[in-house]
Amino acid sequence: MTTTVILADYQNPKHQQDIPIMMQAYATDPMGGGTPIAESVLAGLVEKLAQLPYAFSVLAYQGDDVVGLANCFEGFSTFQAKPLINIHDLVVANGHRGQGVGQALLQAVENIAQEKGCCKITLEVLSNNEIAQGAYQKFGFAGYQLSETGGQALFWQKSLATVS
Repeated sequence: MTTTVILADYQNPKHQQDIPIMMQAYATDPMGGGTPIAESVLAGLVEKLAQLPYAFSVLAYQGDDVVGLANCFEGFSTFQAKPLINIHDLVVANGHRGQGVGQALLQAVENIAQEKGCCKITLEVLSNNEIAQGAYQKFGFAGYQLSETGGQALFWQKSLATVS
């Protein structure tokens, strides 16, 4: 089946419905942590994304069915003095993986990044998620390092609050 990828419109009722559906699918997948997102968070997610001028989402459809999502945020590279795009979430619905949906989402994000004059696209991936790593490498992503002596960059976090 043909996959159609579009820039989400946060004011579109279907997109307002489909973004939380895909986020919940991501969260409940073992590679997304296996824990559902609180309904209170999902209910306000799209509205909060819409308030961020540096946020955008890309949706993938097969017919009327949502099958993929990429949530992205514009950042800035101080080393190149240009914007960059970070793919914060990328999910392909179970049952639609291995059909090129992820590659189509990545291509759409790259097209947007080029239109914005970005110098790079970043993302993080779990060390055990070999399938996603393979998909990202196929698209041209690689581990990040400034120099061989400095080693590869690690993605760390410090949680500040929990959502109930």
